Amino acid sequence: QVQLVESGGGLVQAGGSLRLSCAASGRLFSINTMGWYRQAPGKQRELVAASTSGGTTNYADSVKGRFTISRDNAKNTVYLQMNSLKPEDTAVYYCNYYISFDLNYWGQGTQVTVSS
Repeated sequence: QVQLVESGGGLVQAGGSLRLSCAASGRLFSINTMGWYRQAPGKQRELVAASTSGGTTNYADSVKGRFTISRDNAKNTVYLQMNSLKPEDTAVYYCNYYISFDLNYWGQGTQVTVSS
């Protein structure tokens, strides 16, 4: 019912930047939360940043001051600007679209690798 397509991942050196994009399509709701999670090998998936349709944002402590989440509601797209990247940011990043427990959707994931 909801499809999420991510783009923008890649390989960068420490200190570099990447911008991730996620476009949502399908049966969408005007009130929602869109966000980014990441999962590194051997670790649980964790919240990186999230943004509600009302404008509230949340960030993991580890990325505050370096990452910025934004969204274009007209385009149903969420972005994650990642600056000052560190090797510990290396993970698969997943876009998330959340309405409720039963309406919770994930993208396919995009790899971000930061070399030291």
